[in-house]
Amino acid sequence: MTKLQLITENFVETIIKLAEEAGEIYILTSFVMKSGVKRILPALQLAASRGADIKICTGDYLSITQPEALQLLATELPEAEVRMWQSGGKSFHPKAYLFRSKQDGHLIVGSSNLSLSALTGGVEWNLHAPSALDEEIFEKGLFEFEKVFYHDYTIPVNLETIRQYQEAYDHFHKSQSIMRTFTEAEETEMMFSEPSDQAQIVNDPSEAYTIKLEQLIPRPAQQEALQALEDTLEEEYDRALVVMATGLGKTYLAAFFAQRFNRVLFIAHQKELLVQARKSFLHVMPERTAGLFNADFKERESEMLFASVFTLGLKQNLGGFDPNDFDLIIIDEFHHAAAKSYQSILNHFKPKFLLGITATPDRMDNKDVYSICGGNTAYRIHFIEAIQKQWLVPFMYYGVYDDTDYSALTWLGTRYDEEELLQVQLRGEMAEKIETAWNKYRQTRTIGFCSSIKQAAFLSSYFNNKGWRTVAMHSKMKGYSREEAIKALDSGELDIIFTVDLFNEGVDIPSVDTLLFVRPTQSLTVFTQQIGRGLRIAEGKPHCVIIDLIGNYRNADIKLQVFDTREKEKDGKRQTVVPAVPENCRIEFDLAAIELLKEMNRKRSPRKEQLRYAYENLKLELGRRPTYLEFHLNANADSKTIKEYYGSYPGFLQGIDGLSDKEEEVFSQYKDWFQEVERTVMTKSYKMVVLLYLLSKGSNKWLEPVTPEEAAPFFHNYLTSKEYRKNKDLADKQSSRLIEYDERKMAALIAKMPMTKWSGSSNGLVSFEGNQFKIQLNVEKEDEEILFEWTKQICEYRLHWYFERKGKDQ
Repeated sequence: MTKLQLITENFVETIIKLAEEAGEIYILTSFVMKSGVKRILPALQLAASRGADIKICTGDYLSITQPEALQLLATELPEAEVRMWQSGGKSFHPKAYLFRSKQDGHLIVGSSNLSLSALTGGVEWNLHAPSALDEEIFEKGLFEFEKVFYHDYTIPVNLETIRQYQEAYDHFHKSQSIMRTFTEAEETEMMFSEPSDQAQIVNDPSEAYTIKLEQLIPRPAQQEALQALEDTLEEEYDRALVVMATGLGKTYLAAFFAQRFNRVLFIAHQKELLVQARKSFLHVMPERTAGLFNADFKERESEMLFASVFTLGLKQNLGGFDPNDFDLIIIDEFHHAAAKSYQSILNHFKPKFLLGITATPDRMDNKDVYSICGGNTAYRIHFIEAIQKQWLVPFMYYGVYDDTDYSALTWLGTRYDEEELLQVQLRGEMAEKIETAWNKYRQTRTIGFCSSIKQAAFLSSYFNNKGWRTVAMHSKMKGYSREEAIKALDSGELDIIFTVDLFNEGVDIPSVDTLLFVRPTQSLTVFTQQIGRGLRIAEGKPHCVIIDLIGNYRNADIKLQVFDTREKEKDGKRQTVVPAVPENCRIEFDLAAIELLKEMNRKRSPRKEQLRYAYENLKLELGRRPTYLEFHLNANADSKTIKEYYGSYPGFLQGIDGLSDKEEEVFSQYKDWFQEVERTVMTKSYKMVVLLYLLSKGSNKWLEPVTPEEAAPFFHNYLTSKEYRKNKDLADKQSSRLIEYDERKMAALIAKMPMTKWSGSSNGLVSFEGNQFKIQLNVEKEDEEILFEWTKQICEYRLHWYFERKGKDQ
């Protein structure tokens, strides 16, 4: 079929027919009903059995989506990736179905949601456009689907998130009439419609504004990082992470490093990042070919390929590449939602080296890249350290008290309800307070970070009425194009650009010397990226002024950690709520703001709360309870504080009411053992390696005694199977050469180091007598599996953390 087709009845027949041959199926619908899922489920299951890539995105708008429908998808179609848009009361009405086979693609948009009525007998209009008629429209549809599917407002659909949604669904339907609420929402939408989402701008790169090209000689930070990567290669690592503060040139660093490799793949989540990375790489290597691989271009034969994670991750596209096509793969910082797409790409390719690059200074803010790079951080520099080395300009931070009460606003897990937030933000007295603070501290060129397009437009209008020259940068901006606005701010023709997230990544104006934060900070990563927009060195720019409104919103005190590089005290606490900064920087707060921060700090344990919040988020993302190592690698929190506050990972689970009745019993019975495994001193890895050997025997045999001779082969194999392990713990102190394997000598080492020493320090929990090493626990049969699993989790976590730390110390 090569013509448009209007489908007004039995839409389900079209879906089933297209699903029969499709290798890719993408469904975007505002709500799903159990009746609709059941009707098309057999066709989707058949497609999944053939290996089809299936992605479904729906929404929670007005709680119409049925939890039973989500449950059906999660349990009966586990191969599919399903996500839900959290609307926060904002309308969510898309209905689109995309199918692609080896021969062609099909895009269908119209009125049908995923319900039996809409698929079969309802009055529905859907327009079917085959790719043979217009390939560009089909690719545009894929691109727009990607933006929604991996948006920060979406969450994975799994048993945990369904349970959470069920509670909200039940609460809503106890007190609300769907039809009345739906009608009221539609009337509000028509009366107070807003411009389309700013992502439209972010993903449309600017060619008109070009930052001055950097010199081809690596700058000092880049030189240090390059040397660290060279050392990493010599140690035979095949992957590493570089953490480099915004403004130090992490993309150019990647380009310099890429010179030693033949074919290079650079992956990012935004088109703009790809376009700018391509420019940087061509500046370093103009003799090479550089192509884009996204919704618009498929320049796959290029020597350097800059690819969108979503487009590359599509099954049809990924299958067109040989696993050995690229020598170097570079992953720019990416959204957690897209982690599965990155993993499928990395499972396909076999590069000689994998490099992750990120600008966020704290590893827990970018666990995704960290995890993919195997926990090996080759180089790290915090923006505070870069300021001390005069590689970035210093800052003057002013914390201005905001008396707005945020405590009554609905929290949606990652952000406040947008409409409720706007009610407190769009007030004249609030705008006046912001304008007064800005005028008191400002310099010449300001970026104002807002929480919504409506707030940006409101503040721009208010400031303009006061005689200032400002614009709100979004897709419906009037008077300026995006490029013109950036140039006008750079030249001094504008005082402020109010925006939402446009300047988080990819766009820099070095001359910007003032940052204005008028939004609750919900992400340390975003806050750090936004601060970086003002720290680049520029002629005539002595420092950057940061004006930040501090209210009683979530994480108001925690976000100040981005300025703090001090060591923690033994109890894990900071000495004061106000961070210490370099001498050439300054942090000042209104007295009321200081009192607010102290009160927030006093009322709660921020680090304990952060641990719980990070755990719950990761549990929702995984759809199950994370293991200890998964928490360490992927949660947005510092795993070391688990031992500080709770003694062990099972202790943490017990402390947040995360255990079943039986698990509570096991934890109470063996609490001392869990703490012993967690806290026993490890100057080398030996104790945990021996314990890992015991655990390798299985849950019903791991408590049986073993001899050093019996453990020796496993011990030696574990410590020599990876280069980073043998370099750390099996090298001769004098020669640094690897100790040759000799069973007798290895057994003697094991007997002396882990077995005898652990026996003497374990308060009777471990014994080594008559050449027999044994864990002294009397375990009931019904406790075996839980005890074994938790011991294994702690052991694996401690080994990973040990070698990770040793790697950093080199």
